Amino acid sequence: MTRVKVTAPRSAAKPVMDSRVAAEESDVGQVFVRSLIRSQLRLALVVAAGFLLILLAFPLMLGLVPGLAEAKIAGIPFGWLLLGAGIYPVIGLSAWLYIRTAARNEARYRDLAEDR
Repeated sequence: MTRVKVTAPRSAAKPVMDSRVAAEESDVGQVFVRSLIRSQLRLALVVAAGFLLILLAFPLMLGLVPGLAEAKIAGIPFGWLLLGAGIYPVIGLSAWLYIRTAARNEARYRDLAEDR
């Protein structure tokens, strides 16, 4: 069996500077980076607060709707089902919202950094 070494020809292209590094080197770039960090922090806090409010609303709903706390489905108390199975779609929705909005924030930052 013979060994074959696969290589590519060396190119004379200049190394491309990362837009993030280029943006961080100037005063305007530092403002952009701080703005991105603030927007990501704000997003994280809003999503976490919304998730916690929904999580706290589940037990309140059980207390406010008469007979709901005593209801059973397939022998399992409804409150357990609600907190055990009903919370997972809320977690998924919160994660999807966070990822989508964080990606949009980063895309806006990249657009600003490249336009500079």
